[in-house]
Amino acid sequence: MTAPKLMPLAIGLFAVGVLAIIAVFVLFATGHSDLPVWLNVIATYLPAVGLGLGIIAVIRKARQKRS
Repeated sequence: MTAPKLMPLAIGLFAVGVLAIIAVFVLFATGHSDLPVWLNVIATYLPAVGLGLGIIAVIRKARQKRS
């Protein structure tokens, strides 16, 4: 996957992960203690995966400009 195609994917994954983090905080603040595992997994891993893909996309784009 090329850098221009990778960046929107990275931004989307990061955004969904941040929304999941917000949802976890809101649900916890309203008194829900047993949150679904899938929501915790999304809130834990998607922001990190999105950030990692974003860094990879930026590095690949910078290397393409050098060549």
